[in-house]
Amino acid sequence: MELVATFVLFALMTALAARAGMRLWVRPKEAIDRVTGASLPAAEEAPPRHPSLLFREIAQKLGTLLPASPRDVGLIQRRLIRAGIRDPNALKILYGTKILFGILAPVAAAAAVAGSEGDPANKFLLVAAAAAAGFFGPNEYVRLRARRRQRAIRRGLPNALDLLVVCVESGLGLDQAIMQVAKELEHAHPEICEEFGLVNLELKAGKRRAEALRNLAERSGVEDLRKLVAVLVQADRFGTGVAQSLRAHSDFMRVQARQAAEEKAAKLGVKLVFPIFFCILPSLFVVTVGPMVVRIYRDLLPMMRGFGK
Repeated sequence: MELVATFVLFALMTALAARAGMRLWVRPKEAIDRVTGASLPAAEEAPPRHPSLLFREIAQKLGTLLPASPRDVGLIQRRLIRAGIRDPNALKILYGTKILFGILAPVAAAAAVAGSEGDPANKFLLVAAAAAAGFFGPNEYVRLRARRRQRAIRRGLPNALDLLVVCVESGLGLDQAIMQVAKELEHAHPEICEEFGLVNLELKAGKRRAEALRNLAERSGVEDLRKLVAVLVQADRFGTGVAQSLRAHSDFMRVQARQAAEEKAAKLGVKLVFPIFFCILPSLFVVTVGPMVVRIYRDLLPMMRGFGK
């Protein structure tokens, strides 16, 4: 009987050890899958996601719940494009961000003022202001980003135009000149190079040059770039020399930039009145009048008291 029990115990322990070894060390299924290429390991299939990706997925799912009129959708989509955000799901992510911030901001404000002693009306106004800021804040961020990008395009346009004139006058066609400008100014002015790169891609896709240039003007929303596009479209339509048109427009933009600089310099005196009055004059009064006040207080006032006695 003891021999049978020993044999059963040995068989049971052997089976348990073999099963544990197969699962922990050998892993034949994973080895077969790795050899045949059927599937990747679990660590490669599902790598840890970044919190920003999780926030993006949540915002995108919430963005489908917020209704919007087609007119507002077109306006916000155009503003996103002018801000350089061209993700197909950017509009949904923006709406989802508005919902998230519109909920989290008032909750945070309510938690901040919950334990304070104050007027309930003021607390309610603070929570309402936090909700409004959280809901309309993403729109303001997109608008500010679009304006900053437009300023960058406007600042880089004169250099791009000068290089475009050089390329066209050296014998390149307009399409090749645009592509060359997009390559050469990639690090100095990436915003306008990105726009020129999109024009080049549209031309390669088969769009007409006039249509691609009009898309450039509509996509950027910069007035100076609209003027350049109008000059190029007219030169292409009427058959005039592109190099001469670009040279004339470059001279015009250079004169316009000089006039804008002179205008800012003329306004500088008026703008300096308030900083001088509130920041510089008080320090001058302290430096010039301060020692005299100290001497009057230290010497003249005791002398006047002595005469009074």
